[in-house]
Amino acid sequence: MNETLRTIHDRRSIRSFTDRPVERELVEQIVDAGIWAASGKNGQAPIVLVVTNPELVARLSDMNRRVGGWKEGFDPFYGGKTVLVVLADRDAAATYVYDGALTLGNMLLAAESLGVGGIWIHRAKEEFESEEGKAILAELGIEGDLEGIGHCVLGYADGPAKVIDRKEGRIFWAE
Repeated sequence: MNETLRTIHDRRSIRSFTDRPVERELVEQIVDAGIWAASGKNGQAPIVLVVTNPELVARLSDMNRRVGGWKEGFDPFYGGKTVLVVLADRDAAATYVYDGALTLGNMLLAAESLGVGGIWIHRAKEEFESEEGKAILAELGIEGDLEGIGHCVLGYADGPAKVIDRKEGRIFWAE
């Protein structure tokens, strides 16, 4: 099996991270892989907000927790110290949501290939449709008709991830 296919097979969602921060050069490589994702009509709708500021990571985590309906104290980012928020310009292409999803997928695979753990966390749409989310973007000078697509939370795994076999009956051939 080649290196790319091995990375795809080995990638797992990490739900427990160590306190070790991900090195900036690795984060830059992961984000670069994201922005090179294919996009409908090459619209390049997705943008990536790289969040390493601990206060903002905690704020986003709490917003996400509230949207998810969890009790105070739960961290839906599982202790990850780097959060890559993918947002997409609704006006760039009709495929902006799919383009953002592929951006997230590329970043998760790039992270795996570099020895960094990651997990895709939803609820970015609700976060950034809120007044608080809009205010965060405005504070950062990020403008546009953007929809939150998801979060790629990064860190180093604190133990092995659970391996779940693939379900049978998901491939059909029409020859």
